[in-house]
Amino acid sequence: MKKFVFLAVLFSCLSGFGQIVHKRKLMMLGSPFEVTVVAKDTVAASVFIDMAVAEVRRVENLISDWIPTTQISAINKNAGIKPVKVDEELFALVERAMKISQVTDGAFDISYASMDKIWKFDGSMKKMPTPEAIKKSVERIGYKKIILDTVAKTIYLKDEGMKLGLGGIGQGYIADRIKDMLLAKGCVSGIVNVSGDINAWGKQPDGNPWTVAIVNPMNKNKVFATFPLEDSAVETSGSYEKFVTFNGKRYSHIIDPRTGYPAQGVISVSVFAKRTEIADALATGVFVMGIEAGLNMIDQLKGIGCIIVDDKGGVHTSKNIDIKQYE
Repeated sequence: MKKFVFLAVLFSCLSGFGQIVHKRKLMMLGSPFEVTVVAKDTVAASVFIDMAVAEVRRVENLISDWIPTTQISAINKNAGIKPVKVDEELFALVERAMKISQVTDGAFDISYASMDKIWKFDGSMKKMPTPEAIKKSVERIGYKKIILDTVAKTIYLKDEGMKLGLGGIGQGYIADRIKDMLLAKGCVSGIVNVSGDINAWGKQPDGNPWTVAIVNPMNKNKVFATFPLEDSAVETSGSYEKFVTFNGKRYSHIIDPRTGYPAQGVISVSVFAKRTEIADALATGVFVMGIEAGLNMIDQLKGIGCIIVDDKGGVHTSKNIDIKQYE
């Protein structure tokens, strides 16, 4: 679950050098969606933003598992039955998602949608599920059971009842698509925020970079670091609102697809990368892996940075991020 409030895009000015900053806020993909562009006037800016909105809808109708007519839905309906031929775009996205699964040792897994929903985070849950129920809830999950045919461009789920869900990578992919498309159409500067998946390009009209503030979810009024985003992306995943506590232990609503148990010890993860898609998927993986294992993995990936807030409010960073530099 992404928390829009963890990240605040900061603007140093609204206009300059004959250009204007134009922003539009919407609800799309069931989440807050915001696009900001720099353009010569409001008419040109509106054209760019309309393009972005159209691109969101196009991709949503390709990758969403909650729309029955999408190719992802067709894959899920044919689980254990037959492979489904898909567009190159979707095939490539699933292929990249599986590579993230390998890197995170399955902590990120797009077959998580196969999970039985035995955990409740609405206050109705009074006791832990049994170990047997937890184990059974993840029986159909497993990225190694997703069979890709690179020649035929088909995707096949080996087990009946398996499902793919691209929620952990799809919003990041959409943010990247918007950036790439608008750049190609002549929008030289902007920032897109898909429910906490943020990608920025170019600079603000005064020549300053776009900046993003990281907020500690334990104290939402306190910004503990402000980072420039120069042709790069950041994504924050968090669980400070949705959790349950049993025997003094706090269980997040973000569940480890390998075990069926909720993640513990972490309330937010922010990942910095060149591509939002990568930041999106890795943030989920790090959340599940935990502080030590998650940071150890990030430190081995070139060009990736990470900030973790634990459930006591402590801040942990990858080796390439010096919080003091950005306070």
